[in-house]
Amino acid sequence: METSIQRTILITGGAGFIGSNLCEYFLKLGDKVVCLDNFSTGHRHNLDSFIEDSNFELIEGDIRNLRDCILAVKGVDYVLHQAALGSVPRSINDPITTNDVNVSGFLNMLVASRDEKVKRFIYAASSSTYGDSKELPKVEDVIGKPLSPYAITKYVNELYAEIFSKTYGLETIGLRYFNVFGQRQDPEGAYAAVIPKFVKQLMKYESPIINGDGNYSRDFTYIENVIQMNDLAIKIQNTEATNTVYNTAFGERNTLNDLVECLKEYLSEYDSKIADVKIIYGENRTGDIPHSLASIDKAKSMLGYDPKYSLQDGLKEAVNWYWNNLK
Repeated sequence: METSIQRTILITGGAGFIGSNLCEYFLKLGDKVVCLDNFSTGHRHNLDSFIEDSNFELIEGDIRNLRDCILAVKGVDYVLHQAALGSVPRSINDPITTNDVNVSGFLNMLVASRDEKVKRFIYAASSSTYGDSKELPKVEDVIGKPLSPYAITKYVNELYAEIFSKTYGLETIGLRYFNVFGQRQDPEGAYAAVIPKFVKQLMKYESPIINGDGNYSRDFTYIENVIQMNDLAIKIQNTEATNTVYNTAFGERNTLNDLVECLKEYLSEYDSKIADVKIIYGENRTGDIPHSLASIDKAKSMLGYDPKYSLQDGLKEAVNWYWNNLK
């Protein structure tokens, strides 16, 4: 299906997990897509399925360089800002680089978008902004104190976006992602996300290590739900729905024990030996919150959000993709 009017969309971090899925989605709609990436965490192979598309443009550059940002936004209607250094542990080990990318890079993108007069700046915010708030479910206007340098950077993003909306009239929407997973999520490296890492270990009959007793819970959010939110954030015409933040989640929490049992069950359909792999329990991780659950009422009422994939539905899709792509 093609859109009636072709839009030009800049996706920063477009070679990453979430960014590449967004690139693919909007290209299929018939939009022009510009990808800005420095490949520090993204991968060229994530672009393979659409790199030759005539509507796709790759700019290899760094959001820490204002010139790269200015070049990337030329003629762009909408910005989907996904570029960031994720991971709480990475930010604890190297807070300076995390701040440079996530705060200074974010500010560069805001300035470039303001000056180019883009229609809307939509950015990846984070559930880490809720910090030490114990309230469940998490509601957008009730946050606690950040628990990591990463969380601080993502909260500062929201503050900057609000100031640019009020001061310069730049329309912004922040999407607070909750534990996103799905195809193309990288299982490699010291800061790999838990789901692809566990999948790869189980496929090798290696025991996954769960931090703590496995009863910490998360609102695991399949990539298709995230794509839907970005799509809605572009399309919404009601200005009252802009210049704010939205939880981007399924609205249901599952423990890490639940997660691993689902992974073992679904992977066992491909290889029955995986059912016998033991789980190891380790220490709790610094900066981790015990429980996370999003209220998605605001996104439903203001954007018309209607997530289709639960953890279980998404895991079945993701496991199938990993089985065919990791071996």
